[in-house]
Amino acid sequence: MKIMVETSARHVHVTKSTLATLFGEGYQLTNKKDLSQPGQFACFEKVTVVGPKGELVCSILGPERPDDQVELSFSDARKIGINPPVKESGDVKGTPGCKLIGPKGEVEIECGVMVAKRHIHLDPKTAEEFGLKDKQVVSVKTGKDGRELIFGDVVVRVSPRFAPAMHIDTDESNAACAPVEGAILSN
Repeated sequence: MKIMVETSARHVHVTKSTLATLFGEGYQLTNKKDLSQPGQFACFEKVTVVGPKGELVCSILGPERPDDQVELSFSDARKIGINPPVKESGDVKGTPGCKLIGPKGEVEIECGVMVAKRHIHLDPKTAEEFGLKDKQVVSVKTGKDGRELIFGDVVVRVSPRFAPAMHIDTDESNAACAPVEGAILSN
């Protein structure tokens, strides 16, 4: 069972309300590049993420979401003085907040800063072919040229809205010398 591994660099998801505050009422995100997951896209828009010890500039990913969310690597988080938990994307409960600054305003979010749990997106047909189920936890062997690495605790996420791909953050990607095509799954 092989799957493409993609690096998910630091990024921000915003609500329609937060977008209006940061960029102005009625503002629409501008698609810079479609991502591997259907309907998801990298935007030209960027915001400054401010923590107690510093700040980072992060791209916004669209479309808007129901909750504001900031996905960082542990290296990014330490740089700005935030100690976020590892969480599945979308699960903002129990996460710290930060300040977001845009060209027209700023927003203090109460929660939403996290290190995204490494995960695999699968459509139902591919999940069935691989013998995997939603929320199953697997290990994935990646790498080449003397830098092989086995990622444990990889959560499988199954939805008809997904396309097959594994997502890891930049710290994990650097450790595995990614991008890596054809990582091998085992459950």
